[in-house]
Amino acid sequence: MPRISAGNVALNYVEFGKGDNIVVFIHGNLGCLDWMNLVWPRLPEDIHVFAFDWRGCGDSDKPSPTADYSNYSITQHAGDMIAATRKLGIKKCCLANHSTGGIICTRMLLMEPAMFVKVFCLDPVAPVSVFFDEKGIGLFRSMKENYEFAYSIMAGTSPSLFTPESMQTGQIPQFRDTATPEQRDLFKLIVDKTRVLSDGIWFGTPINLTREHQTGELKKKQKNIIHQHLILWGEKDVWISRSDLEEMAREMPNCELKILPGIGHCMNLENPAGLAEMFVEYFMGKN
Repeated sequence: MPRISAGNVALNYVEFGKGDNIVVFIHGNLGCLDWMNLVWPRLPEDIHVFAFDWRGCGDSDKPSPTADYSNYSITQHAGDMIAATRKLGIKKCCLANHSTGGIICTRMLLMEPAMFVKVFCLDPVAPVSVFFDEKGIGLFRSMKENYEFAYSIMAGTSPSLFTPESMQTGQIPQFRDTATPEQRDLFKLIVDKTRVLSDGIWFGTPINLTREHQTGELKKKQKNIIHQHLILWGEKDVWISRSDLEEMAREMPNCELKILPGIGHCMNLENPAGLAEMFVEYFMGKN
């Protein structure tokens, strides 16, 4: 896959479709652009998508983290994405995101408001951000050190794909019979790709999300973000607080929240056809 310069790093990216209806996609933490592999083929060609791996993820550069992880801050990721978008010659586009990609997009909107039109958010980290204590950061350490533990934790992001009885502590999650071969293969690929993440991702992301939460800066500024937003939240998502997204929808002047029944944190994996349909409606409809 191609790579493009974004300041002091080169980012891996994929491109789908063609034309001027451009959407830049920002993935979530512990992820890579492969999280959307089942969605992109379901989109029409006239939605022109660019999706980047963050620094430290996938096939992008993985600079050594500084002692305070400041070179993996949310602001740094936002700056990387803006630089890469500009390098591609894109002057104006829409944004789509998943999970921690949501707060990265919020930073992008504040940094370059005139560059973006509207935003599609899947279970995003809200401007209030997320707080991780030492126990929470320890969870990421355990995931890094133990593949099976990472597999079980990440299965919790997509509960509709796994049998409830196998999701208990100490059990190995088992796919439901309804999970398709492409869903099973992609989930395993995603877990495999966590093995190459930088420590700037494993530990820098939760630390920097905690800093965002503690400063409260974005929480205060969200009322000034006038870009149209559509937020999708899975009712079985245990990672993102519904109340945070309700606040986001209430405070942003042009923001709508939709609840997804029976879905967890990852509709892109759990119901890619349904997500593709909503994506097309949002970016090609008249709203």
